[in-house]
Amino acid sequence: MTMTIFLGSLFGLMSLGMPIAFALILTGVALMHYLDFFDAQLVAQNLLSGADNFPLMAVPFFILAGELMNAGGISRRIIDLAVAFVGHIRGGLGFVAIGASVLLASLSGSAIADTAALATLLIPMMRDHGYPVPRSAGLIASGGIIAPIIPPSMPFIIFGVTTNTSISGLFLAGIVPGVLMGLGLVIAWLLVTRDMDVTPQPRQSWGERGRALAKGVWALLLPVIILGGLRGGLFTPTEAAVVAAVYSLLVSLFVYRELSVPALLPVLVHAARTTATVMFLCAAALVSSYMITLADLPSQVGDLLGPLLDSPRLLMGAIVLLLLAVGTVMDLTPTILVMAPVLMPLAQKGGIDPTYFGVMFVLVGTLGLIHPPVCTVLNVVCGVAKISLEKATRGIWPFLLTYLVLLVLFVVFPEVITGPTKFFH
Repeated sequence: MTMTIFLGSLFGLMSLGMPIAFALILTGVALMHYLDFFDAQLVAQNLLSGADNFPLMAVPFFILAGELMNAGGISRRIIDLAVAFVGHIRGGLGFVAIGASVLLASLSGSAIADTAALATLLIPMMRDHGYPVPRSAGLIASGGIIAPIIPPSMPFIIFGVTTNTSISGLFLAGIVPGVLMGLGLVIAWLLVTRDMDVTPQPRQSWGERGRALAKGVWALLLPVIILGGLRGGLFTPTEAAVVAAVYSLLVSLFVYRELSVPALLPVLVHAARTTATVMFLCAAALVSSYMITLADLPSQVGDLLGPLLDSPRLLMGAIVLLLLAVGTVMDLTPTILVMAPVLMPLAQKGGIDPTYFGVMFVLVGTLGLIHPPVCTVLNVVCGVAKISLEKATRGIWPFLLTYLVLLVLFVVFPEVITGPTKFFH
């Protein structure tokens, strides 16, 4: 009955159009009433505790870093660098999109910010050179969701805080899956461009490539600084976010000089609005998470999946299917905040490595960003490309299928994720 009240309250309120943050709070209140445990002061305390968390300080700084990169020309130079080296080959602009997606993912960790930057610059170029717009939109959206996997990743930060999992461990464990996602898109793009009649970009000389590399070197240094600092123990993920924001500000103001001091205000305002949304979600989630723990919902879910506890791979496969279903109706951040506290104890009981589980959880959740009906990232690309969601959905299926194949690979061979982390540690 407790599970019915939890799911009925949450999805019922969401179906009425209530914002997810308020739905989470009221779901917690509904559980309190059912357990005869209602206390308004407890609701307020959990709201404050949800936002008053030091690791969550990384979120606003990474959001600010992403905004500064887009406004200060850092993102554009990454794309120019990719165009210089691979723009001339057949289907080259698609490979530019993939390469830039991976590089931008290592800078900001925001799927929406990276996708918006890529789509704004590349969709018009791809349209002018004869690329089918729906397929181009599908590729860029698929590349955009690499951002939550390759560090620095805001979803990893939120997952780590929610489940008390090492954020540094999640960052390092996400490198190989993120690179494999990029390689998977390369293979898929090679297959879908065989029959395309497109005009390649002119081949650039090595001198032009050298100049593009020189202009982009400041952008390329940022992931080196962040990963090097984390690997060397120089700073925590939260401190890495501050380093990323300050570095992006200094490069935008004094190196590329595309951002002026007066132009900083709208950048700061947009970053503050995005931060407020995310932080309020985190605060509201603690109200429901507290009641999830008090109502012992993980044990109830464990009873349902009890026969699979002796086989970690089967258990992980069942959780993947569950999360794929949840992703059709819920965005990534709410999925983490609602489902992670329920499923993490079950995963640990079944012998699944917490870091591996965190990477898989976020990876499955990102797929909801590109398949209907939620598909936040795909909607961003549709807005930029001025095409319908239906056309974009037809264009994205080869890349979505590629990611599903990778998911199966990671479930069957978890060592693909857990193995490289031993090297990085």
